[in-house]
Order: sequence, then C-alpha cells, then structure tokens
Amino acid sequence: MSLQHIQVIAFDADDTLWENENFFREAEHDFCRVMAEFQPDKKVMEALYRTEVQNMELYGYGIKAFILSLIETALLVSDKKVRPEQIEAIIGIGKDMLQKDVILLDGIVDLLDKLYGKYRLVLATKGDLLDQERKLKKSGLLKYFHHIEIMTHKRKENYQELLKHLDIPAENLLMVGNSLKSDILPVIELGGYGAHIPYYTTWIFEQMDPKDIQSERFFELKQIHEVLDLFSETFLYT
Repeated sequence: MSLQHIQVIAFDADDTLWENENFFREAEHDFCRVMAEFQPDKKVMEALYRTEVQNMELYGYGIKAFILSLIETALLVSDKKVRPEQIEAIIGIGKDMLQKDVILLDGIVDLLDKLYGKYRLVLATKGDLLDQERKLKKSGLLKYFHHIEIMTHKRKENYQELLKHLDIPAENLLMVGNSLKSDILPVIELGGYGAHIPYYTTWIFEQMDPKDIQSERFFELKQIHEVLDLFSETFLYT
C-alpha cells in the first residue's frame, strides 16, 4: 500500500518515545510493600485497578491521578487504618516518579532525524500537562515537532479536534504508538492510518488484541525504525 498521501506523522509519547509504564509497575510494587500489613499484593492490586478506572473520568491520566488513586486505595484496603507515615511514603512514591530521568527508546532520535523536514511531525499524547511538558523538555525532542497536543483522553473526538487544528483529513494522518486502544483504534475508525509498536509492558486498561483491528490502514510493527519501511516507495534512506 502506498502512503504517498500522508502529510502528518503523529507520535504518542509515553512508551513510544520514552520509557514510562515500567515506572508505574515499580511504583505499584512499592505501594504493595507499604500496604503489606493490610492485604496481600493481589488484593491491593485489584483494589487499585478498580479505583483507577473509577477515577479516570474525574482525574484523567498521569502520575498525579495515580497518586490520588494510591491514597484512596490505601484508605480502602486498610479500612481507614493507614497511618500518616504510610501516606507520606505513598506521596514519596509519586514524587519519585515525577523526578525520573527521561530515557529515550532505542532508535527514536535516528527516526525523527530522517522524518524531520519531510513530514509534519506531531506529538499527540495524554496525561498530566505539567508532567508531559517536563518530560518533553528533558527529552531534547521538542525541536522535531510541528505541533504538541496533550489530550485529556484519546478518543475519536479528541483526534477529530487534532485533525481540525492541523487542517487535514484523517487519511493524511499516520499515528504511531504503543497502545492499540488509545493510539491506533480511534484513528483507524476516523479513516486515518495507525502503526502499532508494542512496548514490553502495557497497563491492563489499555490492552486489546491486534486481531480485533481489521483494517488495511493498520500496521503492526516490531521496532520503531520499521516506520521508515512503510514509506519505502517514496522514502530515500540517508
């Protein structure tokens, strides 16, 4: 399939450009250790997931929303017996996450170097505005992007707003990301193109089977550099 008509390539940020989800797994492990006297890890994690999903519409995504859900879950699983020093430890887990170094994934800079100037590059991500701005600044990648879009959610209507801002039809957009549910499916449903590059760990809420996306505009890739292969008919390797 020719992608000569693609004008804009949009990239997700977390777990597409840089590491992110593994920090949440580490934080969950630390949280379970703090809560160990009240409930076993499995029960704590089940309660945390339910709390996060219930709070999603209220808090959105990101580390700050996660911290609030940790505190609420601590109150729940401890039957409100959690101690002040344990709450302090939970807040510390969140602050540590907010100060993590930005670790770029392999091949990102090389890919953006090759695409820059040939396509309009867009960062399309969700999460806490302040934290995402911090990570983008620390990443050194800001110079590559024509436009930055930090969304509350990644649904069809959010992508429609992005397309309106970019003043392009959906068929001129290729979205690259690690989440089928948030990065790929809404764009495919709008008539755009999606390239899925799995990360080694994915939050359970974002998980879905690639086989559930039946479209010739959907590409399942293994490595970020394979994005260039999608443009092999028109793209000169340099």
